[in-house]
Amino acid sequence: MSDHKTIRTEDLEQMETRYRASFVNSLGGFKSVVLIGTKNKAGQENLAIFNSLIHIGANPALCAFIVRPDVSPRHTLENIIETGFYTINHLNFDIYKSAHQTSARYPRESSEYEATGLKTEYISGFFSPFVAESKVKFGCEFVQRINIELNGTSLIIGKIVQISVPENCILEDGFVDIEKAGSLTVSGLDSYHSTSRIARLSYAKPNKFPEEI
Repeated sequence: MSDHKTIRTEDLEQMETRYRASFVNSLGGFKSVVLIGTKNKAGQENLAIFNSLIHIGANPALCAFIVRPDVSPRHTLENIIETGFYTINHLNFDIYKSAHQTSARYPRESSEYEATGLKTEYISGFFSPFVAESKVKFGCEFVQRINIELNGTSLIIGKIVQISVPENCILEDGFVDIEKAGSLTVSGLDSYHSTSRIARLSYAKPNKFPEEI
């Protein structure tokens, strides 16, 4: 198409660093965006935003996220390795600006909860703090770290062991209506979006076109 621009590897390599990061991060489309809450054994609380959450499996319930190379302190990762626990909290319209602010490089002794005005919430004795203002949130137990040698990142896999979801957002078939809960999504590193469902479709079977459910 004549109005499209073709960009190759050598073009990417010549881009300014921040421009390239913004450009490549946008290519994957809309992504989950969450706040990950942790606490070290000394009781210091930490909160950080991540846009790389992925579903690994339902039995057992596993999810994962990517941690960038630890060329600078990674308080979230350090706390997870030290204690084995962390929370994952969805963003909503009321907190997305505070959530974005957690990406600032606060020193270890500063709590992002306090710095951004978000409230901690401890549910049923779970070790790590949840975000009180988040509607959909779950606690995870660290399972495995997979180091990715290609770029120095790490895939952190956790088992979901505790979940807090508005009861009216759980449908009869088990589907969690995160749109009803007000969960947001993100594109790139800094563009936040609400969602509008087109449809849910029936289970796909050969020779049968899916129907809306």
